[in-house]
Amino acid sequence: MPVITVTQINKYIGFRLKGDKNLQGIMVRGEISDFVHHYRSGHCYFMLKDAESSIKAVMFASAASRLKFEPEDGMSVIVSGSISVYERDGAYQLYVNDILPEGAGKAGAALEQLKKKLSAAGLFDAGHKRPIPAMPVKIGAVTSLSGAAVRDIVNVLSRRYPIGELVAVNAVVQGESAPDSICQGILKAESAGCDVIIVGRGGGSSEDLSAFNTEKVAYAIYNCKVPVISAVGHEVDYTIADLVADMRAPTPSAAAEIAAPSAESLYDRLAQSEQRLDNAVRSCLDRAEGKYKLISSRLSVQSPENKLLLTGQRIDSLEKRTAAAFSAYLSRLEREFAEKIAKLDALSPIKVLARGYSLVYKDDKLIASSDDTDEGDILKINFGTGGAKAQVIEKW
Repeated sequence: MPVITVTQINKYIGFRLKGDKNLQGIMVRGEISDFVHHYRSGHCYFMLKDAESSIKAVMFASAASRLKFEPEDGMSVIVSGSISVYERDGAYQLYVNDILPEGAGKAGAALEQLKKKLSAAGLFDAGHKRPIPAMPVKIGAVTSLSGAAVRDIVNVLSRRYPIGELVAVNAVVQGESAPDSICQGILKAESAGCDVIIVGRGGGSSEDLSAFNTEKVAYAIYNCKVPVISAVGHEVDYTIADLVADMRAPTPSAAAEIAAPSAESLYDRLAQSEQRLDNAVRSCLDRAEGKYKLISSRLSVQSPENKLLLTGQRIDSLEKRTAAAFSAYLSRLEREFAEKIAKLDALSPIKVLARGYSLVYKDDKLIASSDDTDEGDILKINFGTGGAKAQVIEKW
């Protein structure tokens, strides 16, 4: 028996596998695990397994570039491909040409993955939503100018908001060129100085609306410097454009009503503004009048005339108080003087003499004792009324 090499064995097994029609162009159902996408080479490597077994699988870049979604671990899929041998390792594996998510179409899986990707990037965040201007000067409409959507927008704006200017930008809204055309239309409307932009089309099938579910259009809306209203004509499902836009409208007509206020509402707002202005002016005048009165009162209190008047009043008060105090002082002195006069009068010698006493003088000197006299002295005697002279005959 001849001796063969390992390489010869692997090549032989590979040749036999490739020649087996049952292992070529097959479809295999399983669950993806250990998925790795090498971004430099573009190749994808993973395990495809079921409840009991697993098999290595590889999808080269040429085939992986055609996928509309990114495979993930745990995803149930049906893959198409062929079984062959990787000669270097002597391991057989499944060479995959296409992957289809089980239970969902490729487009649906790709759409859900794109939604998750854009949501994680913050494109759907409420904090990024901008308010629609109350009275836009220019309203942009990016849609097909041959479709019914632009006619609906024109009809609504001409009826509700004739003072606004409509900038209609033609865009392809269906087919392979639609995403790029819509993105260019948004840039044109923004460059034209629009205050708000309506992006959309009339109704259609999911395939017809696919341009509004692309990453290009999502970022064009997100990066637009003015508010964007999505107006893709469908009521039930939300497109990615709806989720990114600052405001979503179910139809182009509804978008036009959101973008532009009605003339009646403008009149109402004008009347309300006039009333608020009138109230504000009245309130301002009332406050000014109150301040004027307060300042006038303060100035009046601090004026020289008022100070002179107050000074005169204080002087008059002081004069009255001084006069009253002086009068009271004189009255007190009079009472005290009268009391002293009464006391002096009570002690007056004349009063004593009136009660029967006499004053005896010797040589004009009042004497109070007989020791001050000698027999034969001439004395002068004063009575209460009148007087007399006497000679001392005897003393004791």
